[in-house]
Amino acid sequence: MPENNKNLLQTMGDFKALEYTQAVAEIMSLRKRGQVPLAYIRTYGCQQNVADSQKIQGMLSLCGFEFADTPDDADLILFNTCAVREHAEDRVFGNVGALKNLKRSHPSITIALCGCMMEQKHIADRIYKSFPFVNLVFGTHSIHNFAKLYYECLTYGKRIIVAETDDRVIHEEVPVKRDGEFKAFVPIMYGCDNFCSYCIVPHVRGREKSRSSASVLADVKQLINDGYKDITLLGQNVNSYGKGLEENITFAELLRQIDAIPGDYRLRFMTSHPKDCSKELIDTIAGSEHIERHLHLPFQSGSDRILKAMNRKYTRQDYIAIAAYAKEKIPELQITSDVIVGFPGETYEDFAQTLTLVEEVGFSSLYTFIFSPRAGTEAFDMQDETLPQEKSNRFAELLKLQEEISHRRSAAMQGQTVKVLVESKTDKPGMVSCRTSGNIIIEAQGEQSMVGTFKQVQITSAGNYVLKGIILD
Repeated sequence: MPENNKNLLQTMGDFKALEYTQAVAEIMSLRKRGQVPLAYIRTYGCQQNVADSQKIQGMLSLCGFEFADTPDDADLILFNTCAVREHAEDRVFGNVGALKNLKRSHPSITIALCGCMMEQKHIADRIYKSFPFVNLVFGTHSIHNFAKLYYECLTYGKRIIVAETDDRVIHEEVPVKRDGEFKAFVPIMYGCDNFCSYCIVPHVRGREKSRSSASVLADVKQLINDGYKDITLLGQNVNSYGKGLEENITFAELLRQIDAIPGDYRLRFMTSHPKDCSKELIDTIAGSEHIERHLHLPFQSGSDRILKAMNRKYTRQDYIAIAAYAKEKIPELQITSDVIVGFPGETYEDFAQTLTLVEEVGFSSLYTFIFSPRAGTEAFDMQDETLPQEKSNRFAELLKLQEEISHRRSAAMQGQTVKVLVESKTDKPGMVSCRTSGNIIIEAQGEQSMVGTFKQVQITSAGNYVLKGIILD
């Protein structure tokens, strides 16, 4: 393993596939195209997919790989896929198809596909029939076996398509190679038990299972000791953390235990389900030192009739009540959300209730989507008579309303001084991008040396979503 990769790997502990990483390293020492074997990994979708890719990067580092920015010189090309929306799937098929000529020119290249899309049989069948140059296909439940699968692919020279079911086991020993030096993702649970009628996630990620609090705490403590400043806890529904564990622990209690760890860092989490967003959780955030004042709480629709058809298990008033409680307890809290426009059967009257909910809650920003039918979900077979143009019109109306709300919020922040984490340089010379505790982006004049540090910024002007400020020494 290259020396410059060692300090980026977590302690691998009892990594059961270690012998396969060593065997792959021996093979690739003879088959590499350049000075060292190179891997190109492209990740689609959510933060959980990013965390999965970082595990694959960890295993590849043990195999002696370094990482390429483009597929052109790579010995391994891997796409980690997302199945949540049709557009993401179409992009994957298009980008895989574009690799055909590269594979023809360099037959030794291994092309691999993994992730949520590959957990669907009709997708795996399409890959097998339409893309014969793809060597390896595996899903979310086989991440820990990647080194073994890759070894078999290299050794036997045959296409490998794996369809493993969820074994309900969390494999803690898999090494991780993170992409950054001050921001990190820490999965705390996997899967989902909610089965919203539009969502493919429970079908591809499996049922909920939580990591032990000791494992999570050990990861977070190590990250803090290593100097990480921004730590995000991940789960398809973090609020239901603890389900199935022998220990009696809630997500709020886990947050309290992490918040008690000393250090200069921020703690975030994604994603919360409104039906499980308790007052205990809100009170925990309010009384914390490190938890960011930002809550991402997807409401999806403001209509009770549509929420019932979505199988969301809460009402419009339930959502408004918990949002109001959160704002009362944490006045500086910024709430963001997800909204689906054009769900099957949605009338304009249903959509109008979404608009009034957006106005009443006052979100800092929204992630908005036009309904995308997913094969295998209940909503896939629902009758949908709304014309695409009408859905687009509603979508534009929602965006216009949110822009007005965001502009009012930004204007109200002008003149304030806030603590930010400097995250990156921008494409504008001498400017850096910063993020507040409420997940608001501020651009300010600054140097590369500031990236990864906390600063005080005075807000001088406001756009709808990005503010301008001055860093105070």
